[in-house]
Amino acid sequence: MESQIEDPTGTPDVLGGSFNLLRDPYPLFAYHRARNGVFEGSVMDWRKTPESLRAEHQFAAVSFDAVSTVFRDGKSFNSKIYDATIGLFIGPSILAMEGKPHRDHRNLVTTAFKTKSLARWEPEIVRPICEALIDEFIETGRADLVRDFTFEFPTRVISKLLGLPEEDLAWFRARAVELISYTVKYQRAFEASAALKDYFLNQIELRRCAPTDDIIGDLVTAEVSGEKLTDEAIYSFLRLLLPAGLETTYRSSGNLLYLLLTHPEQFAAVQADRGLLGQAIEEALRFETPLTTVQRSANVETELDGVKLPAGAVIDVCIGSANRDETRWERPGEFDIFRTRVPHITFAAGEHTCLGLHLARMETRVAMECLLNRVTDIELDTSTDPHIFGQPFRSPTAIPVTFEPVI
Repeated sequence: MESQIEDPTGTPDVLGGSFNLLRDPYPLFAYHRARNGVFEGSVMDWRKTPESLRAEHQFAAVSFDAVSTVFRDGKSFNSKIYDATIGLFIGPSILAMEGKPHRDHRNLVTTAFKTKSLARWEPEIVRPICEALIDEFIETGRADLVRDFTFEFPTRVISKLLGLPEEDLAWFRARAVELISYTVKYQRAFEASAALKDYFLNQIELRRCAPTDDIIGDLVTAEVSGEKLTDEAIYSFLRLLLPAGLETTYRSSGNLLYLLLTHPEQFAAVQADRGLLGQAIEEALRFETPLTTVQRSANVETELDGVKLPAGAVIDVCIGSANRDETRWERPGEFDIFRTRVPHITFAAGEHTCLGLHLARMETRVAMECLLNRVTDIELDTSTDPHIFGQPFRSPTAIPVTFEPVI
């Protein structure tokens, strides 16, 4: 008989065993996936979240097919749940919009991420920032690549793309972290949100007086079919960029570095052939998804993988589980950059596919190229037990390494 036990996150589950969801949630995902693609319950720990932000009817989609269906079926599922969660802190944004309002706003903000901008940002902004960060630790022969590199470069990149003054970087980063941590310190997140609103309103007004060639400047002047973005739409979108542009990029690049360092033969192959970087990035995004779970709600009473969902039910859309579905990948629990390429679902799917996916991939590739060009004989210091950690956001807490500078 299976006994009800409490896993280390404090979420009761009938499992007959114990899972550490923060250190390694994948056995729990596999447990549920083996039984059905959807189950009633959650893959999240909601103990520190206010009751008002918790769902009455909670389900989780864990198979690739179930996750893909939720993302692509806009008639049965929507993302309006974010109006009552992160939307309380960032304001109305395309994250929670559906249908025509979503398409219209997405078309407007897409102007800030056009292809020609990416082509210019790589040599003018991203690569110089990565090189400058490496300059700060290259002579020491050792570094914590999270603290000194992966956490730093996306923050500096996004602030530069937004056109923010360098002296505001520390303040900007602190408010970004406070906003992102809304599930555990929601009062502080509200305060950070208000501070960022005032800050961005000032930046918007400055650009109305003197247009600039940056994302905020593009958003201020963006126009589709004669429509412009309101101030609220602009600063809400900018606040959305914090978790989207900072959190996931720093985590995904850290995951890639950690996985390569702990798989030395594959790392050596990438060092010898930079053409392998693209497939290494994609495999890391699949194997260790930086954001394992997002949420959707049911528009109407519906059925998903044989499970009936009441209208209004909240669904954990477990991307991290979908990306290790045994019916889609052979040996899904192994990190293998040489595996036959099968598209993952890390950047979601359907009309809410991640707007910044091309920027995220470019940033990670450039960061890796810069690092590999500058250091050799790089080794992970395992004396402090570095590891990937967290749920739903996952990344290494530290990547202590030793290396030799390339002369």
